[in-house]
Amino acid sequence: MKNFGFGCMRLPMEPGADWMNGKVDLEQFSRMVDTFLENGFTYFDTAHGYIGGKSETAIRECLVKRYPRDRYILADKLTENFFQKEADIYPVFADQLEKTGVEYFDYYLMHALTIEHYKKFMRCNAFEAAMKLKKEGKIKHIGISFHDKAAVLEEILAQHPEVEVVQIQFNYVDYDDPGIESGAVYEVCRKYKKDVIVMEPVKGGGLVNLPEEAKKIFDDLHGGSYASYAIRYAAGFEGVMMVLSGMSDYQQLADNVSYMKDFIPLTHEELDAVAKVRDIFKKQETIPCTACRYCTDSCPKQIPIPDLFSCMNGKKQYKDWNSDFYYMVHTDKGGKASDCIGCGKCESSCPQHLQVRDLLREVAAIFEHA
Repeated sequence: MKNFGFGCMRLPMEPGADWMNGKVDLEQFSRMVDTFLENGFTYFDTAHGYIGGKSETAIRECLVKRYPRDRYILADKLTENFFQKEADIYPVFADQLEKTGVEYFDYYLMHALTIEHYKKFMRCNAFEAAMKLKKEGKIKHIGISFHDKAAVLEEILAQHPEVEVVQIQFNYVDYDDPGIESGAVYEVCRKYKKDVIVMEPVKGGGLVNLPEEAKKIFDDLHGGSYASYAIRYAAGFEGVMMVLSGMSDYQQLADNVSYMKDFIPLTHEELDAVAKVRDIFKKQETIPCTACRYCTDSCPKQIPIPDLFSCMNGKKQYKDWNSDFYYMVHTDKGGKASDCIGCGKCESSCPQHLQVRDLLREVAAIFEHA
């Protein structure tokens, strides 16, 4: 199995259509499926809620109806908003099989686990339900997709040896980001000997739309596209079974296939270039927080200040959905920026002398405006 997968959250849409309200461009998607399979790739990833439910049916029309079952590997997910108790899980799963048109899923993942989502999965016996379905032959491999800190993943994997794969957000700028902890999360996967599936290797397009200074660094290599460096970076890590790319048009697929069909890890020169680009992004951070966490030690409201600042930096730099999602993760149990009471203890303990109270007001205005 080649280590590059088709993420079906961002499929091509018919002209003038948006992802939620329009129709999938089935003709273009079919062409993309054909090229993907012709080049030896087999892994497709979807979820019940992708494109408002249209991802699963597009896969049925463009892949399942057109190719025998042994030509592809299909992963689907159980998302927490589709069930409230264990009994709800089985009809949801049956609906997923019907919508995709298959009799089993090769991989079935507990979707977007955070500490709070995990508690719900445990209350509803979701892991036990998945094991029952596996025993019935309707699931080949059980996994999780994960969006929280390394310590949370450690807890989950220690409690669930049945988990075979872990899907994580992983790219060269998130690797040591204190708000995402991609590198630390990856190391937990390695500790528990779990295969890794990478999502967001180009950070929702943020590592394609580079600052001019960063573009020059890659351009001077006279190599591939900006996306190629990000995807090959992630694919080069030991234990990475699959790197997913959400490809929304044929040109993106053709580019990705061109360098992944005969995958070669980044050279030392290319890795040096990636490090330089990462440094450029860090220098552009609008809040120069070093995540020493002295501020959190003294905060009476237990606001995870460095994590919220990381979300703010990401929002301004990459303009992707991940920052909003991770803000929700970090504040799920309280500790929002707006909870600040202005006591100033954080500022008196900050080695960088940041105006933390003013910055938290700015963060609240950006992430809590709804």
